[in-house]
Order: sequence, then structure tokens, then C-alpha cells
Amino acid sequence: MDRVFFEQLELPPVKYNLDVGSGSHAEQTGKMMIEIEKVLRKDRVDLILVEGDTNTVLAGALTATKLGIKVGHVEAGLRSYDRNMPEEINRILADHCSDVLFAPTEKSKNILLGEGIAKNKIFVTGNTIVDAVHQNLQLALQKVDLHSFLDVNDGNYFLCTIHRQENVDNQRRFKMILRGLESLQKKFNLPVVYPIHPRAKKQLKSYNIKVNNIEIIEPLDYLAFLKLESTAKLILTDSGGVQEEACILSVPCVTLRDNTERPETVEVGSNVLAGSDPKEIVRKTGFMLKRKTCWKNPFGDGNAAKRIIRILAKKT
Repeated sequence: MDRVFFEQLELPPVKYNLDVGSGSHAEQTGKMMIEIEKVLRKDRVDLILVEGDTNTVLAGALTATKLGIKVGHVEAGLRSYDRNMPEEINRILADHCSDVLFAPTEKSKNILLGEGIAKNKIFVTGNTIVDAVHQNLQLALQKVDLHSFLDVNDGNYFLCTIHRQENVDNQRRFKMILRGLESLQKKFNLPVVYPIHPRAKKQLKSYNIKVNNIEIIEPLDYLAFLKLESTAKLILTDSGGVQEEACILSVPCVTLRDNTERPETVEVGSNVLAGSDPKEIVRKTGFMLKRKTCWKNPFGDGNAAKRIIRILAKKT
């Protein structure tokens, strides 16, 4: 799936591809550490940047630390306080390995300070996701024709994404969320569009769950998904990044989880937690549809990357 990003956004080709593939968390992380160590021994660097909360982030941070190379963590200080989420472990360990921590908000900074991380290591920069949305939204609106692959009208459909382990690897929970989405379609008489993640598609087949009244489509490229987000009536998701994008795009969001590492979205009124109960999903959707979309984006002005570069120039 990552190849599409490089092609669409005209990014320079990568110098190294670890080609790790799928596997258990331990298997993925271990393989990545072995390959990253080879690269860092070959091409010595002053500092390695990791962004987010994936296994790649953890592998990069741990490997660099072991080699005595400084680590900068972009999107530092996010916490859901749910240790059952593998992403939560990755975030915490990456933060505590890092020499420079780029917190998107003051709340994230205060979390890091509360965990004993030195103040002089932490910088509030905003989040680079705002930069990406600002840079690519007009391109998406101009280039993508939703009607070429979807029979929907702008502002008159619900967009859904479900991919997290705690949702799709739990048969009962996944089924409840899907029933909630079916109920949404019946109650509001609007299409529910679900670009399905490969992991979720595999589990849907494994559980033999029958789905009605949900328009399941194949995964979309970045620009097509950004366009779909920007013109949705409301977004339902378990993705942290999508919660932020919905907030930035002024589209109401219902999060299909019991917690979030983006509490700022809830505080400004762009997002609400619904969990997996079908009735609660319908109720919270109705609540968010009545809410005015005049909240202020708490994740910065779209210049996070420039701030990070300026800070690194002084640090290295």
C-alpha cells in the first residue's frame, strides 16, 4: 500500500526497503531491528527521526539507541492509557528512547513532563498531519472524481474505517460495530462507505460475517481517501490519524473505540467516543450530526515540519 504514496505525492524513491512483510509483533519488530541496524552501521547518521506509533517506529528507536545514535520522535506524548493496544507500548517506549521529542500539543508536552522526561528535550511543534492535509487537499479535490467509483453525493454519506487489532481481531466486537453501521444506514437513509483494510477483510471472511447496507470498497490511495474524508457528512473510525484529519477538515467524527490518544479532538467538539455498542454508535452519530462544525483545530497551523527542521538544525 505504501507504494501509492510515493507515486501520488511524487516523493523521491527510498534508498533502502527492509521488505519485512507481515508477521507477529515480535517477528516484525525483530526483523526490522536486524535490517535497520545493517543500514545504520553502513550509513552513520547524526540522528534518526521516527514518527507515530507503529512497530517500525519502535524498531527504529530501539536500534538507534543501542547504536548510540540520537532519536527524534515526531508525534510524541500521545497516550490512550490502554496497554492492550500495541501502539500504546510503541509510543511509550519510543518516547523514553528519544533525545528530542516533538509534541503536537501542550497536552502532549505535559504528559511527557509527567512521565519524567526532561523539559529541554520537548518541543511543541503542532502535528505534521496538518501540513500534509493543507498541502494535498486542493490536489485531491482537483484530481479525484469520486463518482467514477462511488455512487454518492458530496456531504450525503458516512465514511467508515475499522482496522485496529482490538476491533477486527475480536469477532464479537467487530460484528457489533458492523451492526451499528447497518443501523446507521437504516436510521439516516444515507450510504455508509467502508474502504476495507486488508486485515479487516481477512477477518471478515474468517468470521463469516454477513454485511448488509454497507458499501464495502477496496482500500483507496491517499488522495482519493482525503477527498472522501473532506466531503463526508460524518466519519466513523478507529484510526487516530483519521480522528485528526476529520478535525482538521471540519467533518464530525465518531470514534469506534473506548479511548483515544487524541483527547484534544473530544475537547474541541469535533469527536466523540462511541465504543462498539450498536445503539451507542447510532446515538453518538445523531449527537454529532447536530453539532456545529466551528471548532478550532488544536494540532497546529501546518508548519510543524518547518519547526522540526529548524530545531534539528540547532541540535545536530
